[in-house]
Amino acid sequence: MTTTTSPAAIRPEATGGRRVWTMLVGYPRLTFGLVLLGVLIVLVLGAPLFAGFGPLDQHLQDVLKPPGGGYLFGTDQLGRDVLSRSLYGGRLVLAVAVISVLIAMVIGVLLGLLSGYTGGWVDAVSMRVMDGVIVFPELVLALAITYALGPSFWTVATAIAVVNVPKFARVVRGQVLSLRERDFIASVKVSGASTRRVLLRHLLPNVLEVTVVQAALTGGMAIFTGASLSFLGLGLPAPEPDWGGMLRDGYPFLGNLPLMSVIPGCFIFVAMLSFNLIGDGLRDLFDPKAARRTRIRPTRTPVTAPAAAPDYCAPVPGPAVVTARADSAPDPSMNVVSKSGGTGDGN
Repeated sequence: MTTTTSPAAIRPEATGGRRVWTMLVGYPRLTFGLVLLGVLIVLVLGAPLFAGFGPLDQHLQDVLKPPGGGYLFGTDQLGRDVLSRSLYGGRLVLAVAVISVLIAMVIGVLLGLLSGYTGGWVDAVSMRVMDGVIVFPELVLALAITYALGPSFWTVATAIAVVNVPKFARVVRGQVLSLRERDFIASVKVSGASTRRVLLRHLLPNVLEVTVVQAALTGGMAIFTGASLSFLGLGLPAPEPDWGGMLRDGYPFLGNLPLMSVIPGCFIFVAMLSFNLIGDGLRDLFDPKAARRTRIRPTRTPVTAPAAAPDYCAPVPGPAVVTARADSAPDPSMNVVSKSGGTGDGN
């Protein structure tokens, strides 16, 4: 007896690899964002390999030196290598962004679950607090928190987390409001499940997709907010390298040494772009219908001649209608009906 084995049975990983390949090909924004972020993480974590100097090494004999002579992008006003500070500074920037987004996500998801499921005064109080936070511009509120607590790593992370909590809370609350009316939630409550079990076991898994998308989109804005705080002098304390602080230091030298500001600005741009592309790609991945709607393109409909009517649609034969032509003589064998109703033979 001869048996045949499918290639998938020989190689179990074929199906998983095909799925990954389909995801990468079908969602180019997600793929491009992951590639950009991966390259950025490799450069930042491998800073000792790609940077020729330490982030705080000062070379006073090479102050404000243009690119060349061992300095790929030149030096700043203290003789520090611009490339080295940009790579090492990315560690702190990405760490602040990730920590602040995680804090905001945990607090916002818990508030959204509680307010959306319980309703009543809990929902009213929590949402009014979120509305009060949203009223203030993000950068202004982050500046106030950082100024009150003093600039430090955890102060910047806390300030960015506070301004982003309402984004998660409102998104999760909207999802919970629609989920709590479903039949499976009603059956779980009838079975005697506690509120904690309903929230963590049944509602939380159903809001994870929208939470992950919101986290990716918030990561880009967290980097922008952190760079803005550092540019205004309330970010990470000196002399630690920071992209926003490097922008501030290079601003007076834009005329003769633009790379002092262009290089950290490019890192900020790439980081924000990668997070935004990942967020858009994840949204298309989790909501295929929306992805198809965004991909609709107008097509030209070819103009074709109408097809001939089939035989079964032919008209039913009726009484023949005789039409006389001016250039033909009347047929004597035919009786022509006169206007008075008689025939032409006098009958």
